[in-house]
Amino acid sequence: METQQTQPRASEQFSARIEDASKTLGRVRDQIGKRIVGQRAMIDGMLIGIVAGGHVLLEGVPGLAKTMAIKALAEAIDAGFQRIQFTPDLLPADLVGTMIYRQQTGEFVARKGPVFSNVILADEINRAPAKVQSALLEAMEERQVTIGDTTFALPEPFFVLATQNPIEQEGTYPLPEAQLDRFLLKLTVQYPTPEEELAILRRVGVEHDIPLRTVLNAAEIRRVRETASMVTVDERIEDYIVRLVTSSREQNKNVHTYSRYIEFGASPRATIYLYRAAKVRALFEGRHYLVPEDVKAVAPAVLRHRIILSYEAESEELTEDDVVNYLLSAIAVP
Repeated sequence: METQQTQPRASEQFSARIEDASKTLGRVRDQIGKRIVGQRAMIDGMLIGIVAGGHVLLEGVPGLAKTMAIKALAEAIDAGFQRIQFTPDLLPADLVGTMIYRQQTGEFVARKGPVFSNVILADEINRAPAKVQSALLEAMEERQVTIGDTTFALPEPFFVLATQNPIEQEGTYPLPEAQLDRFLLKLTVQYPTPEEELAILRRVGVEHDIPLRTVLNAAEIRRVRETASMVTVDERIEDYIVRLVTSSREQNKNVHTYSRYIEFGASPRATIYLYRAAKVRALFEGRHYLVPEDVKAVAPAVLRHRIILSYEAESEELTEDDVVNYLLSAIAVP
């Protein structure tokens, strides 16, 4: 009898945690929504990155409020924030810091750079050369920075939210595949609808400050992250996630018609990130369990930057999203 009473109580506590986490994320959404009209996919993608503990790349033409959305998110979180404008003359030391000589003591000491913060806005990330990207790669993957002979741990939480422009490629440096793979999600930011653009005009046609409240701190991020990790996943959905990712690596063109469009498929890191992101999406919906729709909803953002298209796909003018949609339609849903 005691066991039967304990189990419902534990279930009620878990349901309460799910509801509380969902409401917490809703409050962050509401604060960002004071400045950003629409763009729900972009806002949810950034929140998925924060809860899942991954970095997010935002790609879109200028003027779609990518930078403004990241700044609004940073204001809604009680955490350190640094904006780094990436340019062709940026040096690794401008990002991570350098050793300086202290005349009073006759010693070299580390002067930490702007990357030592919680939320990093890497604006126009593809405008910096490879050596700067290499310095950022250590920070993104290892959560640490090496200055001179000393390695320093970065503060927790640590998130890189990067932007890039897909149409202006003069003076840019394409991100290496290894760095792209470190981004949990790649979000493609779309134009607003006419109705949303009218709302934007009425809200910010006359420039004025829109204050935001801080509604999330580091402790709450940890709590929401722990709750997301507790979302239950059926074995059939785990198998579905694995089949979806590994199908991008299938090379049997006679069996899989989409195989001819893929030169290189997604790595096991994609499987892990798809699993984590889908759990957070379930949390958004207030559910304590995963459904296939959660996986399908986040799959494009997780996979689009991890699939390298073949010449045949380019000749048919197919995009990464087109190929991901092929995969989603070809793999049987449990």
